[in-house]
Amino acid sequence: MASRNFLCFHHGKLILPFTTTKFIPSSKRPLKNLSFSSISCSLNTPQPTIEPKSQLGSPPNVIKILEERGLIESVTYENLRLACSDQTAGPLKVYCGFDPTAESLHLGNLLGLIVLSWFQRCGHKAVALIGGATGRIGDPSGKSQERPELDLISLEKNIVGIMDTINKILSKNANLGSQENSNFVILNNYDWWKEVRLLDFLKQVGRYARVGSMMSKESVKKRLESEQGMSYTEFTYQLLQGYDFLYLFKNENVSVQIGGSDQWGNITAGTELIRKILQAEGAYGLTFPLLLKSDGTKFGKSEDGAIWLSPSMLSPYKFYQYFFSVPDADVVRFLKILTFLSMEEINELESAMTRPGYVPNTAQQRLAEEVTRFVHGADGLNEALKATEALRPGSETKLDWKTIEGIAEDVPSCSLPYNQVVNLSIVDLSVCSGLVESKSAARRLLKQGGLYLNNNRVDNESKRIEAEDIVDGKVLLLSAGKKNKVVWN
Repeated sequence: MASRNFLCFHHGKLILPFTTTKFIPSSKRPLKNLSFSSISCSLNTPQPTIEPKSQLGSPPNVIKILEERGLIESVTYENLRLACSDQTAGPLKVYCGFDPTAESLHLGNLLGLIVLSWFQRCGHKAVALIGGATGRIGDPSGKSQERPELDLISLEKNIVGIMDTINKILSKNANLGSQENSNFVILNNYDWWKEVRLLDFLKQVGRYARVGSMMSKESVKKRLESEQGMSYTEFTYQLLQGYDFLYLFKNENVSVQIGGSDQWGNITAGTELIRKILQAEGAYGLTFPLLLKSDGTKFGKSEDGAIWLSPSMLSPYKFYQYFFSVPDADVVRFLKILTFLSMEEINELESAMTRPGYVPNTAQQRLAEEVTRFVHGADGLNEALKATEALRPGSETKLDWKTIEGIAEDVPSCSLPYNQVVNLSIVDLSVCSGLVESKSAARRLLKQGGLYLNNNRVDNESKRIEAEDIVDGKVLLLSAGKKNKVVWN
C-alpha cells in the first residue's frame, strides 16, 4: 500500500458644528501648498445596518449614545454635545488615526472603528487616517520602549492591509450617505508630510509648541522615568499628530478627533495648535476607554498573541471563538461597547442571564455573532458558525474534507503514515497523536464518555481505526471532551 501521511491537529482550549474660522494673516499661515490626495473612498454594496432614530425623526445625538454605552472617557469641550445636534451646521467630520505598524489592525483598534461607525450612523462623516508618515516614527503612548523601525516595503504592505480592513468595515455604514456624498473616506498623512521641510515646520509649527507642556504628557513622563528613556524622534510624535489635526481642520473641515484614552495628550496637542496657529475655535477631542477585562487586564490578547481583524492573520472561526469564551462578568459590557444592538435588547439578555432556564453562553454567542459579522461580514460569520458546528463533539453535521480543511490552520498538527493509522486502536491513536498523555488517561476519558471520533462518541475501548473512519480518505477528527481537537490528514 502506498504511504500516505495524515495531518493531526490539537485544538487548545477555546478557551459641531464647524465654527467660523478666524485665520491669521496669510504670511503666517502654516506650510502652504502641501499636496493632498485621498487614498481611498470605496463604496461597497452596503450591508444591512441598524440606523438609530431619535423620537422626533432627526438624527440622534451620538454623544448621548456613546455615553450610554460606556464609550466616552473624556471630551475636550462639553459643547461638543451641542455641536452634534446642530442641524444648521450640517454633519461633523470625525477622524481617527491608525498607524501601519502591522499588516492588520487588532482588537485594540476595533473601538476606534466602532466609534467612527456610531458617528456615521448618526449622520456624520468618518475619516480614517492611515499614518503613512507617523508610522515611520512610532507613537510612544503606552509603550515601554521605542518601536522597531519599519522598512518601506513592510510599511506599504501594512498600509494596503489596514486600508482594506477599514474600507470593508466602514462601507457597511455607507448606505447612510449617498453615492455622490460618501460618509467616509480613508486618507494617508504621508500625502502632506512628504512636502514638509524641517525648517518650515519648526518656524511655523514648532514655535507654538511649549516644551513644558509636551513634557507633562503622561506618555512622555512615563517613558522619561523608565530605564529606556525616550528619543527625540518619539518626543516629536505628539507634534506630528497635532499637525495632522490642524491640517485636516484647515483643509477638510474635520472638527473632531477620536482615540483611545492613551491618546489624550496627542489629541490635545492638536486642539492647542489649531487654537494658537489658526486662532480658531470648534476643534474637539474625544477619547474612549481602553478595552480591558473586569480584572483590569487588557482584552485583545490570546495565548497565541494579538486578536487580528484580518482573516489572513486570524480566521473568522478563531475570532468568533475568542468572543464566545468571554466570561459572564464581561459579556454585558462588551455587548454595549462592541455591538450595535439596542440597549433594550442588551438589557433583556442581561436579565435572562439571572433567570432559571438560561442556557449558558447565550449572551456570549450573541456577542460573538455580532462582532464577527461587523468585522468579517455575513460570509465570515457563516464560515465561523460552520466550523464551530463541525468541531462540536456529538454534532450531527456531516464532516467532509472541505469543512475540516477550512479549520485546519486553526488546530495544531502532527502527521502519521496511513498504514500506521489504519487498524490502530483508538486508545493508541489518542496517545501517539498527543491528544492525551497516556493510555490510562485515554481509557479514563473513554469511560467518562469524553472521547470522540469524527464527532461520534467512542464507547468501545477495543475500537480500531478502519478505512471508513477516514473522512474522504484524508482526515480524522479526534476530540477529547468539548474543546480538544485533533485532525489527521
